[in-house]
Amino acid sequence: MAFKEELAGYAAMVDKALDEYLPSASNYPSLIHEAMRYSVFAGGKRLRPALVLASARAVGGGYQFVLPAACAIELLHTYSLVHDDLPAMDNDDLRRGRPTSHKIYGEAMAVLVGDALLTLAFEILAGLSRSGSVDTGRILRVIHEVAVAAGTMGLIGGQVVDILSSDKLIDRQVLDYIHSRKTGALYKASVRAGAMLSGATPEQLDKLTLYAENLGLAFQIVDDILDIEGDEQKLGKPVGSDTKNQKATYPALYGLAAAKDMARQAAEHATGALASFGAEAGFLRGLVGFVLNREN
Repeated sequence: MAFKEELAGYAAMVDKALDEYLPSASNYPSLIHEAMRYSVFAGGKRLRPALVLASARAVGGGYQFVLPAACAIELLHTYSLVHDDLPAMDNDDLRRGRPTSHKIYGEAMAVLVGDALLTLAFEILAGLSRSGSVDTGRILRVIHEVAVAAGTMGLIGGQVVDILSSDKLIDRQVLDYIHSRKTGALYKASVRAGAMLSGATPEQLDKLTLYAENLGLAFQIVDDILDIEGDEQKLGKPVGSDTKNQKATYPALYGLAAAKDMARQAAEHATGALASFGAEAGFLRGLVGFVLNREN
């Protein structure tokens, strides 16, 4: 199966499950539920939940046992985008080609949307134990893993340092800190969650972790590059946002050509980490090329 068809299959599986997990827009209070659905179903590629599913497959696991974790991580990702777009953060008006949550529902509701999605994510993760099909110890380890990835040692920590670094000269160490947490933490948690729930060996988990770290780095560098030379119509959001907000980026620190080389190197390291896996990791390999060559 072609990579894009496989990704579309994962996305459809995740969207169907998300539709069941999210409260109906008619449920009282309807406005918050409508706003949650507006952001979740805004047309994302579903890369992070696809990583959960694909990493489970890579170690011999089944999709049905990890699909809730895939949905939970997508909700976490969406929450971070809703809050990132707020006027107090990046102040963006467009996300995936549509007005951002706060432009439609107001700032207060957008804050609550993010809070609700974050809370629902952990409700879904905790609910994994109800099936009886996954070892409780694995579930607890995954909940801890995702919580760390979303907290001040992960996504939030990266956001904080990103804010504090605006309009400042920073070095590679600080830049890597920002993006290994702001972007990379959820990529790593996605891969590790799927593998851990599926009984990965320590060696498999180590190699998949290395893969995820380098995939996340490649994704972030390409994201920085697209903010400079991307097509606004394809991106679904304005280009130049990083420059406008005086954000620390890889092209800003190293230059565009060097940043492109760094993205290629990270992609090569990601692919190399999968050397001991067979055809069962084909999607993970394909995702590296997709990330490196993406236009949105």
